[in-house]
Amino acid sequence: MSTQPATPTSGPESGPYDFIGIGLGPFNLGLACLTEPIDELSGLFLESKPDFDWHSGMLLETSTLQTPFMSDLVTLADPTSPYSFLNYLKEEGRLYSFYIRESFYPLRSEYNDYCRWAAAKLPGLRFGHQVTSVEWDAAGEVYLVRAEELATGERKTFRGRRLVLGTGTPAYVPDACQDLGGDLIHNSRYLDTKSELQAKESITVVGSGQSAAEIYYDLLQDIDAHGYELTWVTRSPRFFPLEYTKLTLEMTSPEYVDYFHGLPSATRDRLVNSQKNLYKGINSELINDIFDLLYIKNRRGPCPTRLLTNTALSEARYDETTATYTLGLRQEEQGQDFSLATQGLVLATGYRYQVPDFLAPVTDRIVWDEQGRYDVRRNYSIDTTGQGIFLQNAATHTHSITAPDLGMGAYRNSCIIRELLGREHYPVEKAIAFQEFGIPTGVRESAEI
Repeated sequence: MSTQPATPTSGPESGPYDFIGIGLGPFNLGLACLTEPIDELSGLFLESKPDFDWHSGMLLETSTLQTPFMSDLVTLADPTSPYSFLNYLKEEGRLYSFYIRESFYPLRSEYNDYCRWAAAKLPGLRFGHQVTSVEWDAAGEVYLVRAEELATGERKTFRGRRLVLGTGTPAYVPDACQDLGGDLIHNSRYLDTKSELQAKESITVVGSGQSAAEIYYDLLQDIDAHGYELTWVTRSPRFFPLEYTKLTLEMTSPEYVDYFHGLPSATRDRLVNSQKNLYKGINSELINDIFDLLYIKNRRGPCPTRLLTNTALSEARYDETTATYTLGLRQEEQGQDFSLATQGLVLATGYRYQVPDFLAPVTDRIVWDEQGRYDVRRNYSIDTTGQGIFLQNAATHTHSITAPDLGMGAYRNSCIIRELLGREHYPVEKAIAFQEFGIPTGVRESAEI
């Protein structure tokens, strides 16, 4: 992938690039790796952060990915790529150690280091560039991407024939906790505030997924040393394990995307709500580790910790005088309300996509569904031409659980590259599943039995 130097707005605009990627998480970083050796494509990637940083607030020492190492940036599209996780290990002198470890699942901090290693090798990445607006230049048939270089305040304009959006999903704070005050934290900042949190007399973790479980387990390990009370509140009726059986994993397949994308919108939404434990559950090993640690902590007497299931957060208030939160909770199966006081509050409430403000000038070039979401085509495009703006992640409502799955990132990027080139550069798998998700082919539908 050829690149061109950035120039300020006052001078000639840079480009036009064949495409501009906005945002640099693992998916757009994977696109950068896969397009780098393609001479016919010129591309540029813009990211507001000063360098690559993937959920640094949750890089606990022992936490691992929930997908195997082959779900790296490139391998499932190009196993020979120099940007593979195994090549990273080889260059770092740790390939044999990883082999002897006998685990398919890299440490999360290790995966972040791998991504930083790959980013350092790519010339077309511009960190510290905040995109402020995107406009359509009809005369030049290009998008004008306005950005500010944060370190200098310099404003720049980049021209791109196409866009790939990879801005990720911001942290979600429930309505009850909006503008609440105090020092509550979202799990995305957990490690940055852990020491202050553990100095409190009581801590409550609210959430039901992997992040909530990891934080609870981490705090439970240190409960004796610091002497705080620890509570875990989850709306889920139980601690659902991530379903990771092999036939279930076939739902992260091209065939399932085809099937899911072809369903009515209302059916897709219903399925998304019922499939959360397929990608938002807790590792079964971690659930067992939590139980074992609770057993140890309670062996000589009650440990000051509680796990509250079926419990929804309905309201919250903060008292500055006592530096205490009072949480209004509801036990949903019993239909009864109660309150809980806590000094420390951790919201492990996940992330929700928001349409970036910089897209406001081109909203008329984007296709929206009846609920105001992107109407994402099967080829991951969201613009009226079906060839101009492509979306990373943020398409669970149209592409199912494959949207956030790291293992499908290389597949999606192969599809996007096919659209950018007009031909298939990396082989795009059409069928990998043993099962059939819809009516079997060759079987005639029957109105009556």
